[in-house]
Amino acid sequence: MKTVLISGAGIAGPTLAYWLERAGYVPTLVERAPALRRGGYVIDFWGLGYDIAERMGLLPAIDRTGYHVRDLRIVGDDGRRVAGFGTRVFDELTGGRFITLARSDLSRLLYDRMSDSAEVVFDDEIVALEERADHVGVRLLRGGERRFDLVVGADGLHSSVRRLAFGPQSAFERRLGYGVAAFEIHDYDRRDENTYLMYTERGRMIGRFALHGGRTLFLFIFADDTGLGPATLADQKATLRDAYRGARWEWPQIASALDRCDDLYFDRVSQIKMDIWSKGRIALIGDAAFCVSLVAGQGSALAMISAYVLAGELARADGRYRDAFNAYEARLRSYIEAKQRGAARFAAAFAPRTSYGLWFRNQVIRACSWPGAARLMVGRDITDRLDLPDYRCDRRDTASAGPAATSRF
Repeated sequence: MKTVLISGAGIAGPTLAYWLERAGYVPTLVERAPALRRGGYVIDFWGLGYDIAERMGLLPAIDRTGYHVRDLRIVGDDGRRVAGFGTRVFDELTGGRFITLARSDLSRLLYDRMSDSAEVVFDDEIVALEERADHVGVRLLRGGERRFDLVVGADGLHSSVRRLAFGPQSAFERRLGYGVAAFEIHDYDRRDENTYLMYTERGRMIGRFALHGGRTLFLFIFADDTGLGPATLADQKATLRDAYRGARWEWPQIASALDRCDDLYFDRVSQIKMDIWSKGRIALIGDAAFCVSLVAGQGSALAMISAYVLAGELARADGRYRDAFNAYEARLRSYIEAKQRGAARFAAAFAPRTSYGLWFRNQVIRACSWPGAARLMVGRDITDRLDLPDYRCDRRDTASAGPAATSRF
């Protein structure tokens, strides 16, 4: 049990490849995009994902790349503060192990941490899977037929591996009633450094955040019960303009910036719920297995956790992949389900659909600045209640390792 095909070069895929290599496996990463994705949105990074990044030696780079946000500020039509709190609240809840960074930056750091010997195939994707007695037959769109001992889907909410091995997305997706979009642009004329600004009306929110290099990120979350995202960039922009028609604050300037952008992240806010995360020699990790939704704020960390645990259980099981898959799921399922429940409660806080909901959300945010209040209100969703195993593995088939060499992770 040595060759593993991993679909997806976002967060979970490179993390899994890194840890599998340490365990003596031979990972191959396939990514449908022609290169690592850029843009997107920023994430808050803490908890066990932060611990795994530390074990990978990434914290100095993350600290240089990320942002130490000081303030969450909700503004009204005139741009004046309506509610908010200082982010020292999160420092208290996480012991200071908290940072904000672009998801694409984290992906790049994880990718760069992989060994140069790992095979990476960009601009290709899995189009067929056939499990056989001693391997999985894989057909790539451009790369033809190949075979691997195991296949892992780390390809996100719209996972091709999940669709091919388990069934259509509609069988597992639970939509939370919102759409999401994000883009970044250079030289927007208003910047508030290390401050996350939110402007909210009933059923729609705009977030603004100043990035490094004179760039500004805009995030949109809006009520959407159809879940039918347009396919083309022009149609996506038209959908956003329609969703925010009549909005105030900086919407006219933001709409002008939207016209100029050429890379727009656009999706629906959903969760993935599955009874089982593996089938034969095929397994799923991260959003492909259990997307908690973008608004949860922990998707990237959970992707890293699932990758780390799957690699560790494969190393511990010494090639008995069924035992490894079962142990991986047994260790994480209740933890993930708790995260999903918390995310579902939290989703409506971004863009409440009623005036009362807006008022109540703002009261909760104001209260978060009171000593101890944040721990009572959001502590259970912020704190990770999971013991992260300290795996040990033999690297017996690694050229650089001697006969007694071991790796601990």
